[in-house]
Amino acid sequence: MSLTPAQITARILIETESILFRPNDPFIFTSGRASPVYTDCRRLIGFPRARRRLMKMGAAQIEEAIGFESLDVVAGGETAGIPFAAWIADELMLPMCYIRKKPKGFGRNARIEGDIKEGQKVILVEDLATDGGSKLSFVEGIRDAGAECAHCFVVFHYGIFPQSVAALKEKGVTLHALCTWWDVLDYVEEAELFPTEQIAEIKAFLNDPVAWSKAHGGKED
Repeated sequence: MSLTPAQITARILIETESILFRPNDPFIFTSGRASPVYTDCRRLIGFPRARRRLMKMGAAQIEEAIGFESLDVVAGGETAGIPFAAWIADELMLPMCYIRKKPKGFGRNARIEGDIKEGQKVILVEDLATDGGSKLSFVEGIRDAGAECAHCFVVFHYGIFPQSVAALKEKGVTLHALCTWWDVLDYVEEAELFPTEQIAEIKAFLNDPVAWSKAHGGKED
C-alpha cells in the first residue's frame, strides 16, 4: 500500500524519534503545560536520507500550492528554521536568507542575514508550528525589509490550536505543513503501534489539550 506524504512524514518522525509518545509519564513543558506527546524536528538534521525525502515532498507541496515561479527567496527563522530553509531553497533552486529574533546590536544591526530586496516574494520556512506566534514575528521582520511574505511552510503543524492558523491568516499568511498530530495519530492507529488505551489518551489530549494538561498535573490556564 502506497503512503500519502502526510503518512510518510508521520512514519519518518516516529522512526527518527522526532516525536515521542509518553501518555503514562507526561512531558512538562517550560510553559507548565503537561503533554503525552513531544515534538523535536531538529533531530532530523541527523538523518540525511529521511530529511531529503521530507524536503523533496515539502518542495513539491510548495510548488503545487503556490506556483513554480511565484517565489524569489526562502527565509528561515533563527535558529531551528535555518537548516530547513537551506534545504528547501536548494530543492526550489532559490536564494536563502534567515531572520534573527531581534537585531544583533552591532555592525549593520541587521535582523535579516542574506540578500533580500524590496518587493521580493518570500516564503518563511520553519521546522514546526504550534500557536503561530513566533512565525508572525519573523513575517514582520521580512515585511519590515520591504519584501512580501504571504506563505509559511513547516514540516510539522500541531493542528490542535485553531488560533495558530487564524492568527497567520489574519496577517495575510497561509500556513503549509507536511503533517499534523491528526495525521500522526491516524498512522499510529493504522499501524497498530500502541495499545488502545494509550491511543485513547493521545486522542483525549488532541481534542482538548488544556483540559488534559490540567488533569495530569500541568498548567491550568
